[in-house]
Amino acid sequence: MPRQIGLKDIHIATVTKDDGTGATYGVPEKLERAVSAKISPKVNSENIYSDDIVEDVISAFDSVEVEIELNQLSLTSRATLQGAKVVKGVLIESKDDLPPTIAMGFKSKKANGKYRFVWLLKGKFELTSDEFDTEAGKPAPKSSKLKGTFFARDFDGNYRFITDEDEVGADPTIISGWFAAVPAEPTETP
Repeated sequence: MPRQIGLKDIHIATVTKDDGTGATYGVPEKLERAVSAKISPKVNSENIYSDDIVEDVISAFDSVEVEIELNQLSLTSRATLQGAKVVKGVLIESKDDLPPTIAMGFKSKKANGKYRFVWLLKGKFELTSDEFDTEAGKPAPKSSKLKGTFFARDFDGNYRFITDEDEVGADPTIISGWFAAVPAEPTETP
């Protein structure tokens, strides 16, 4: 299996509906240039003991912690992720801003030249922290780092879709439309 060697095309889409009848999303928008992404699923586990040994381990999905780094975050992207607003080119942040619930997708190049495609289906990002340094003899460029938490959809319990271009049975129409819309769950055809 070829290793992951790249990251690009981070997109976000607003969750417009997620209930017992279905999940829908706004049109995906590309964020700025990707530097890195770390996706860490969290599971709560409990050991069940009997006869002085562990009999079983019961685990339950909790959430997915996400850290992404972008080359820079535009004011518009920052406003979108934080629930703030931009008026006449000025980002206005308020204590009452509420980050929207979004989906996040991206692709990662593999060592064989093919791509892995990922969508995290529902989550929120925290407020963006800023870091600034004085200009000195050697440039020290800064990037934007974001942290978020993603969780399962109410509709079906799904939290992530992943596909590889070179996966046996991969549907090329799903891959070609990966960033046009958050994909629906594929169904088995008899």
